[in-house]
Amino acid sequence: MLNAADHRRAATGAGRLGDASMSPADIAGSPDRIDRESEGWLERLRSTGAEHQAALVELHGLLLRAARFEIARRRAASWQLRDGDGEDLAHQSADDAMVAILGKLDNFRGQSRFTTWAYKFALYEAGVKLRRRAWQGREIALDARAWPVISDDPGRGPDQRAEAMELLSILREAIAHQLSPHQREVLVAIAINGIPIDVLAERLNTTRGALYKTVHDARRRLRAELSARGVAIDTEGS
Repeated sequence: MLNAADHRRAATGAGRLGDASMSPADIAGSPDRIDRESEGWLERLRSTGAEHQAALVELHGLLLRAARFEIARRRAASWQLRDGDGEDLAHQSADDAMVAILGKLDNFRGQSRFTTWAYKFALYEAGVKLRRRAWQGREIALDARAWPVISDDPGRGPDQRAEAMELLSILREAIAHQLSPHQREVLVAIAINGIPIDVLAERLNTTRGALYKTVHDARRRLRAELSARGVAIDTEGS
């Protein structure tokens, strides 16, 4: 079982994962020694009969508590939730986390306790569902309407403002002419208009992995174009 410290560590770690749109299943690491409690969980979940069913019920209870915790933690910022929505999302999150965990048992590396590892799946699923609910019914902008504006920062001199405007113009031109329409739409939606990648994947009926690859290829093209123009810029950031 998780103690209070485990809850805090799991919540903090999965919160970072959720913000980056990366699930616990996306994280790989070197195999480590698995503790006895975790080995017990794996054995029970891989068994059959009553022992297996009991493990499923116990695991689902853990995941449901985790999902409720995450939804409650984000409730203040989730104004779109109505009475009863939170509990419904918690059950959906626990169910989806259960499916993901059972399909990823062989990926468990023992770098944390099994319960902590499983807990993060539920936190992640809850975060995804809250983001999708927040964007439900909202228009997804796939053009470059929300380009950043260079403000009159008192700490920035005329030369710095001019340089920033020139760089932005070069970048905008490179995006317009060096990327495919699909690359341009995805990059602008995620990097400029701030659309969560899991929300965009759902709207475009694709996967997060496919969108990650699209963004990676688009940034590689931009780096090559900017380098050819003698401009050094970091396009690897999220």
